[in-house]
Amino acid sequence: MVDAPASGAGVRMDVEVRVLSWAPISQNLWMLDRLHCRIMGVMVVPDRCDQGSMMTKTLPIKDKFVLPEGMIYLDGNSLGPLPRGLEQHLSKVVTDQWGQHLIKGWNLDDWMGQPVAVGDMVGRLIGAPQGSVVMGDTLSIKVYQALSAALQMRPDRKVVISDSGNFPSDLYMAQGLIAQLNAGHELRIVAPEDVTDAITTEVAAVMITQVDYRSGRMHDMGPITQKAHDAGAVMIWDLAHSAGAVPVDVAATDCEFAVGCTYKYLNGGPGAPAFIYVRPDITPGIAPALAGWLGHDAPFAFEPGYRPAKDIERMRVGTPPVLQMAALEAAMGVWDGVDMHDVRTASIRLSELFIAEVEARCPALTLASPRDPQARGSQVSFAFEQGYAAMQALIAQHVIGDFRAPDIMRFGFTPLYLDEADIHRAVDVLADVLDNRLWDDPRFLTPSRVT
Repeated sequence: MVDAPASGAGVRMDVEVRVLSWAPISQNLWMLDRLHCRIMGVMVVPDRCDQGSMMTKTLPIKDKFVLPEGMIYLDGNSLGPLPRGLEQHLSKVVTDQWGQHLIKGWNLDDWMGQPVAVGDMVGRLIGAPQGSVVMGDTLSIKVYQALSAALQMRPDRKVVISDSGNFPSDLYMAQGLIAQLNAGHELRIVAPEDVTDAITTEVAAVMITQVDYRSGRMHDMGPITQKAHDAGAVMIWDLAHSAGAVPVDVAATDCEFAVGCTYKYLNGGPGAPAFIYVRPDITPGIAPALAGWLGHDAPFAFEPGYRPAKDIERMRVGTPPVLQMAALEAAMGVWDGVDMHDVRTASIRLSELFIAEVEARCPALTLASPRDPQARGSQVSFAFEQGYAAMQALIAQHVIGDFRAPDIMRFGFTPLYLDEADIHRAVDVLADVLDNRLWDDPRFLTPSRVT
């Protein structure tokens, strides 16, 4: 409703507009709620009554998840929630397959084929062709496999490049492998912004996590991979914070290896198996350092010497975790009909809204993530001196994020089960925690084993 003089040139009119659809205005206005913006005399105010307006037509799909009543879950970047129906599927596997078929399940229920079958499900989300991804073990093991293979591919080179934003376990695996080889290799850790310049013709392998686990800073896979190839190096991408969060196309990128976990954005559950992608043209030449029984070309021939499988199965090591694999298989059903570009669009909208709200209402916090949404993954981090205690106080109010030392409060944005109403409520609670110093409580000041 507009009140203005009936006539009169030069009269200023302030018009309050309740925005029911953001698309026609500007994607730069997603975050506006309590903030006011004047565009040619028009005041734009988001309508908090229409909380679904900024999401895609298909998202969120909250009904596909088990979400505790009253909880706002902003930690899918650490552990995804339970997909609805997964427990029934897992119970069926336990009762009908294991319980009734016993050892026959390896053939009747194709437990032996799970690692590649589920690998193809994951592969669809990372742009991998069928038969190029296999599941199993942990991400650390897959990092070790990829890096050891890469160093074998470049026997005359001794330098491995990684960056300071990489997850420590990746660096530990590299350090352990280099020490074990004892062949003069060197791990060079550079600042994220210096990765491209650090890739020279002495580099054997470049091992980078696409999305920084602390800040959410995101590397552009294409140019870095191209620079590695121009220098004759092998490219390894860790997609732990990418798979299920941002669009990835490993085939188009042309990287040799990609690895990742499935308990974060893929919602496979605690302990869910990891994955490894190997570019199909190089698979036949890979000599696995971890020459496991199930990576053998004919495991039930029980030959005394190792003979690797002819395809991606050569990257298998030991017995697949059938129950964990079954849980992940059920979890992947959530992605049926979901487009990763829609997920990315919605994720940016949620994170932009969150940043604007926090910066307007919580001045004690400092943005620790890139401000450009195209330069970060699906998480936002803020720095606060009492970040650990503040996060524990927030969790006590049923808003779940997590903390990373020394002062980072992390918040993940998964539009499969989050909407704008959740963001507004989360910031309401966060502002209360900070404004009233609810964090300054002995219960929240002593770090737990897991932060």
